[in-house]
Amino acid sequence: MNPHLETIAQETGLKLSSVAATAKLLAEGGTVPFISRYRKEQTGSLDEVQITTIRDRLNQLAELDSRRETILKSLEERKLLTPELKKKVLAAKTLSTLEDVFAPYRPKRQTRATKAAEKGLTPLADWLLENQGADPMEEAANYIDKEKEVEYAQDAIAGARDIIAERVSDDADLRGRVRKIYEKEAEVSSKVLFGKEEEPDAQKYRDYFEWTESFASIPSHRLLAIRRGEKEGFLFMRVSVPLERVVDQALPDWVKENGPAGEEVAKAVEDGCKRLLMPSMETEARLLSKKKADETAITVFADNLRELLLASPLGEKRLLAIDPGFRTGCKTVVLDRSGKLLHHTVLHCTAGSQHQIIAAAKELATLLKDYQIEAIAIGNGTASRETESFVRKLKVTIPIVVVNESGASIYSASEVAREEFPNEDVTVRGAVSIGRRLMDPLAELVKIDPKSIGVGQYQHDVDQRLLKKSLDDTVVSSVNAVGVEVNTASKQLLSYVSGLNSSLAQNIVSYRDSNGPFSSRDQLKEVPRLGEKAFEQAAGFLRVRGGVHPLDSSAVHPERYALVEQMAADAGCEVQELLTNPAARKRIKLENYVSEEVGLPTLEDIMGELAKPGRDPRKQFEIFTFAEGVEKPADLTAGMKLPGIVTNVTAFGAFVDVGVHQDGLVHVSQLADKFVSDPAEIVKVGQKVHVTVTEVDLNRNRISLSMKAAPDLDNNRRSGSNDRRRNNDRNRGPGGGQRRNQRSNRQADNGSDWFSMAMKNAKKKS
Repeated sequence: MNPHLETIAQETGLKLSSVAATAKLLAEGGTVPFISRYRKEQTGSLDEVQITTIRDRLNQLAELDSRRETILKSLEERKLLTPELKKKVLAAKTLSTLEDVFAPYRPKRQTRATKAAEKGLTPLADWLLENQGADPMEEAANYIDKEKEVEYAQDAIAGARDIIAERVSDDADLRGRVRKIYEKEAEVSSKVLFGKEEEPDAQKYRDYFEWTESFASIPSHRLLAIRRGEKEGFLFMRVSVPLERVVDQALPDWVKENGPAGEEVAKAVEDGCKRLLMPSMETEARLLSKKKADETAITVFADNLRELLLASPLGEKRLLAIDPGFRTGCKTVVLDRSGKLLHHTVLHCTAGSQHQIIAAAKELATLLKDYQIEAIAIGNGTASRETESFVRKLKVTIPIVVVNESGASIYSASEVAREEFPNEDVTVRGAVSIGRRLMDPLAELVKIDPKSIGVGQYQHDVDQRLLKKSLDDTVVSSVNAVGVEVNTASKQLLSYVSGLNSSLAQNIVSYRDSNGPFSSRDQLKEVPRLGEKAFEQAAGFLRVRGGVHPLDSSAVHPERYALVEQMAADAGCEVQELLTNPAARKRIKLENYVSEEVGLPTLEDIMGELAKPGRDPRKQFEIFTFAEGVEKPADLTAGMKLPGIVTNVTAFGAFVDVGVHQDGLVHVSQLADKFVSDPAEIVKVGQKVHVTVTEVDLNRNRISLSMKAAPDLDNNRRSGSNDRRRNNDRNRGPGGGQRRNQRSNRQADNGSDWFSMAMKNAKKKS
């Protein structure tokens, strides 16, 4: 058995048998959606989150093993591997611990310590450590060698101190203790770089011109903002602890006796901590904080994306979609119920002469009548509200829906769009995308890079590899949760189905184009290169509406068709009747069908599917309308109550579209009449909400909103729309924060008073 399985079981609190079964299924090529949905008996009904955690942890531990093997090979090749050292390397449970063990033996570039060693001063360093009560000058005189640039005894002692300083920095136990100090006690601080205060681009970081906050508790969005300011050359960031805090940890380990040589060792300890160990720990802390901030930001992005992908679909309707505009007119398209483009034109309904506007109204009315349009989609970009007002003046009775068009321009210029509409320009493609988003958000949004959809938080600052992996997992999970109609799905949508990839998706589409619609799931086996494993993983998530077998349009896996047929026979009916007759289903006793392969979890899933075959888990579509007469930020006034749609959720609040072409921010403190630590607990992307306008800053193009029952408008104006000032005051405290840091820094630079005290403490301990 994989030795890591027990580790994962302990870390997650899951049963070892469940972890082992999941690992085995993953190793056999199982996907997360398939294992979660169709292998519940083996895993103990683990959900997708738990299975993903096991998968990712297995990969992390495999990377740790790979690094361990590399280190062992390096030590062995250089003849440094002893049984004791090998034992330490094999015992390391984390990458940081492993690197600490390897640190003293890592091949180094030229350092002060290596230069001193080349001068033959290593024996003197050993002598200092072993004879701390003695005077080192006489011993150091033996190492004077002008050819090696050791002209005086003090030069020899200085070189020996450099060797000891590097040993202090490389000490694995000390590094472990200091790492914990940084994790618990460090402070993050930022300052504006000299001469950058007045630069216009620096003003967005002005809250961080003089900032201090606990490293352990700094929110991800704040850390990423500071790091971005540093990257852009406006801020200087530090992660620090007082020097004496680190030296106090090291002195007792190295200073064992009071004497002249002991004084030299103490100086070496201070130098090793200040010059080598602390910069190394700060680098680690910065990487750790970045990793944590990335994970939080990526989680926020993935959660928002899931909500957007699983937004309610309008369904198959004859649709007229409009991409609004002023000078260039409104690009308008007509789509049939499957999303096929039937017609396109340009309506000058928001700008132009009276004659053009009247002509646009007549043309629109004709289109609605001739194509028997069932709904109208309007993009929420420039001229959106003006276009909506124009359409509503026609007194149409069909739904008029404003659609979020984020990323539509990215799609319209993409290879996917060019392949779908080779003879149409980008404006037509964009309008088509807006319409299809209303019909089925999931099917259309999978064609766009998730980073372009606009629901992230600092998505360009986080680890792009981890971001892509997380977003891909989210899209895969969402697509398979809904299921895919194999005869109408695009190759982009099919590529996210469990067990498929882009090439297999293309093969399915090509087979469909050449042979006509699939008549059954079993026919998928005829698709080139779609083997048994791919069929096993994908079949349950692919739907064939009106297929040969009644269950082809359901989520019942083909491997269980025979079982359902047996159920129908025992109930004295056909499978089709089980799908339509509740009385027939009631005659089935699930316990009669439990076997070694099939348990109650799978049987209950089957019964749920028989009751609602191929059900869409997404919510029922609801028409939403913005407030009339409110079309631009200047129309807003404090105290105004408006309907809105949540467009993005971040760690510091939620952005809401109230129909004025500029999203407003509901700060986390304004989300509810209670304390809110996580905005995602209160709101989701796409949620319809009612908000109160608390402040409108037209100069900075900012809108502050509240979801509280009765927001304090005056207080909100004073406190602003973010939590920075409050957090700044809270973290500094009376006389604390920045002043504390300045005091510590002065002490560290000064050195004499606290160092003498530390020496006395070290002598007492020894």
